[in-house]
Amino acid sequence: MLTNMKNMARLLGLTALAMLVQGYHPGLEDDAYYLAAIKNNLNPALFPHDADFFRVLFQATAFDKLIALSLRWTHVPLAWGLFGWQCAAIFLVLWGCWRIARRCFEETYEQWAAVALVAALLTLPIAGSGLSLTDQHLHPRALATALILAAIVAVLDGRRVLAGVLLLAAFPLHLNMTPFGVSYCLFLMWKPQKTEHPPTAALATLLIPLGWLFEPSSDAWRQAEATRSFYFLLHWHWYEWLGVVAPLALLWWFRSLALGRRSTVMARMAERMVYFGVFQLAVALILMLPPRLERLRSLEPMRFLHLVYVVFVLLSGGLLARYLLKRHVLRWLLLFVPLCAGMFYAQRQLYPGTVHLELPGRPSGNDWVEAFRWISQNTPVNSQFALDPRYMEMDGEDYHGFRALAERSVLADAVKDPCIVVRVPSLGPRWLRELDAQRGWRDFQKPDFLRLKSQTGVDWVVLTNPPVAGMTCPYSNERVAVCRVE
Repeated sequence: MLTNMKNMARLLGLTALAMLVQGYHPGLEDDAYYLAAIKNNLNPALFPHDADFFRVLFQATAFDKLIALSLRWTHVPLAWGLFGWQCAAIFLVLWGCWRIARRCFEETYEQWAAVALVAALLTLPIAGSGLSLTDQHLHPRALATALILAAIVAVLDGRRVLAGVLLLAAFPLHLNMTPFGVSYCLFLMWKPQKTEHPPTAALATLLIPLGWLFEPSSDAWRQAEATRSFYFLLHWHWYEWLGVVAPLALLWWFRSLALGRRSTVMARMAERMVYFGVFQLAVALILMLPPRLERLRSLEPMRFLHLVYVVFVLLSGGLLARYLLKRHVLRWLLLFVPLCAGMFYAQRQLYPGTVHLELPGRPSGNDWVEAFRWISQNTPVNSQFALDPRYMEMDGEDYHGFRALAERSVLADAVKDPCIVVRVPSLGPRWLRELDAQRGWRDFQKPDFLRLKSQTGVDWVVLTNPPVAGMTCPYSNERVAVCRVE
C-alpha cells in the first residue's frame, strides 16, 4: 500500500511538472471547436447562427457530451471542470506510460526516467503532422491516448478482451487516432511462428465507414484543403521526413539493445512499433498521394506518428537512465533541468501575449481574450459577430478561438474553420461565401460594415485599435475594440 501511495505521489508530481512546463490555454487552437461544443451542450441557446461549424463533425464523437455530462452531474464550474479534466488526462497518459515502463524496464529508476522524459516533452512537435504528444488544453486525443496505452498494457499482459474493451471506449472519443492504437495492438498480438505476414487487418482499422468521407469534393473544399500543409507529403521538408524515419531507425536499435539484455517485452514493443510504422507509412502514401483519393487525406494517416513518438520517447527515457543517468542525481538534474527549461521557453515563445497558465479566475494578460470574455458577459446570446478572418494570427492574439471564449456566433475564419470544411465539404460554399463577404477587411470603413450587416446579419464586430471612425464601441482595451454595427 505504501509503495502504491509513493507511486501515485510521483505520478501526481510529474503531472504537475508537465502542466508547469507545457502551460494551460483553454480555447486555444483546436479548442476553438471542442470548448464551443461543450458549451453548446451545456447551453443549446448558444451559437444560433454557426453551430454547424462544429456540430456536424461532433455528431461522431462523445467527447463534448461526456465533459458536459460530467459538469452537470458534479455541478463544478465550467472553468474548473475543464482544468480538472486536463490534469486528469495528463495524469492518465503518464500513468499508462509508467505501466508500460514497468513491463519494459527492470530497475525502478529506469521506469521513472521513462515517464519523466514523456512528462518533460509533452509539447514535443511530431514531424509534419501538426501534433504534439499532448495539447495545452483539454483535447480528446489525450483521453484516447490514455485508453490506447492502457490497451497496450492489456495486450502485453495477455488480456485481449480487456484491450478490446479499452479500444472500443477510445473510439467515441477520437475516431481518427484510435484506429492507430488498434493497428499497433494487432501488431503486438501478432505471433510470427503462427503466421507468415503481419496482420493486414490493421489496414481495415483505417477504413471505418464515415459518411462525410463520401461527400463530393468542390472548389471550396480544395481551397480549405490547401490551408492544411501537412496533407501534401510531396511538399514536406527534408527534416520532416527525417522526423519520420529517424524514430523508426532508433527503435530498431532499441530492439537490439533490448535483445542483448534479454528484455523481451521491450524488444517486442520496439520491433512491433517499427513494423507498425512502416506499414502505416505505406498506407499513408497510398491514401495521400493519388489525386483521386484526395477525400481520404482528411483521415490524416500520417498521424500514426503520434503513437510512434510516445513509445519512442518512453523507451528513450528508460534507456538513458540505464546507460547514462543511472542513480546519479547530478546527471538527472543536468538532463532534466535544461530540458524542462528549454521546453518551457519554447512555449513562451509560441504564446508570448498570454500568461503561461490561464487558470480559472485569473486574468489571461491577453487583450483579445479579455475582449472575448467581455463579449460573453455583455452581448445578447443571439448576436452575430465578425472580425478579421485571420485574427488568430494577429500580434498578441496567440491563436485563441472566438467561439470558445466569446460564446457567440461569428462569420467563418480563414485559419481554423478550413479544418472543419475539409472534413465536412457541405460547409464549403458557406465558408467561402462568408470569407468573400469579409474580403478586404483591414480596409473596411463604416459603409463596408453596414453592407456586411445587410448581407450576413452581423450586428457586432471586433476591431483593432484605433477603431474605424463612426463606430459605437462599448468596450475597448489597448489592442481591441468591440463595436456595434448600426
